[in-house]
Amino acid sequence: MLNLERLRVLYAVARHGSISGAAEGLHVTTSAVSQQIGKLERETGQQLLTRNGRGVRLTDAARVLAQHAGRILSQMEAAEADLEAHRGSVVGDLVIGAFPTAARGLGPRALSTLSRDHGRLRASLYEMEPDESLPRLRRGDVDVAIVTDWANAPLAIPQGLARSRLCDDVVDVALPSDHPLAGNDAVELRQLAGESWICWPKGAFCQEWLILTLRAQGVEPRVTHTAAEHPTQLALVAAGLGVAVTPRMGRGPVPGGVRVVPVVRAPLTRHVHAAWRADAAGRPSIRAVVEAFQAAGAG
Repeated sequence: MLNLERLRVLYAVARHGSISGAAEGLHVTTSAVSQQIGKLERETGQQLLTRNGRGVRLTDAARVLAQHAGRILSQMEAAEADLEAHRGSVVGDLVIGAFPTAARGLGPRALSTLSRDHGRLRASLYEMEPDESLPRLRRGDVDVAIVTDWANAPLAIPQGLARSRLCDDVVDVALPSDHPLAGNDAVELRQLAGESWICWPKGAFCQEWLILTLRAQGVEPRVTHTAAEHPTQLALVAAGLGVAVTPRMGRGPVPGGVRVVPVVRAPLTRHVHAAWRADAAGRPSIRAVVEAFQAAGAG
């Protein structure tokens, strides 16, 4: 009979494409992964991995077995979810991946609620962008992903995942305090034509959204500085090096030299969602996490 844990290891190698990636995803050593694959080869009487340069490649037999392993593990997760639902208890280990401002703005309150109300649930929060958390959610490395998208730039949710809206987050414009528009109660994006913009690095989902949004308002953005962290962006604004957009969620104190102004006519709002594997939808622990983050967003 095939060993379930060894099938899990093979499936991880297939998902990650390497022994080192599988080891990282499973939180074990590369030696442990290699040993499990070797035992599985002896069980099946088939070669499962071949060398491919510095890495490995799955044989045809391994790909067939990995497909079956994926279905078996999915069924196992559904069975565990049904048992957990039948028991009605919020228990066990659960990994949450959240984009940075949600990790800061929602995470502490949500995790405190879970700790207070569900002491037998061991929830761990890891900061990661949606382009990392969603693939890891599909692979099973993450149980709940807190992700964001925009009305004019929706986020594609991969097949096999479900999601629920947690809250909306308003985004303002950050201006140097001596900017001509800094004294306004609100601004229109078209008033910022010709400005130097400070935003996320090239290729980031939010930078693509900002450029799309500005162009829709007739503004051709000139990005002069990029930074992944909002505090760094605001520090650059404070130095008079450009303007930026800044979400209210998890913002924290605005540094001196920066004036934050709402946007009118075309308000900037992003949507915050929780996503999970559809097979695990019946788990009380998943529902508890979603409800805790919803309550944090409402507060």
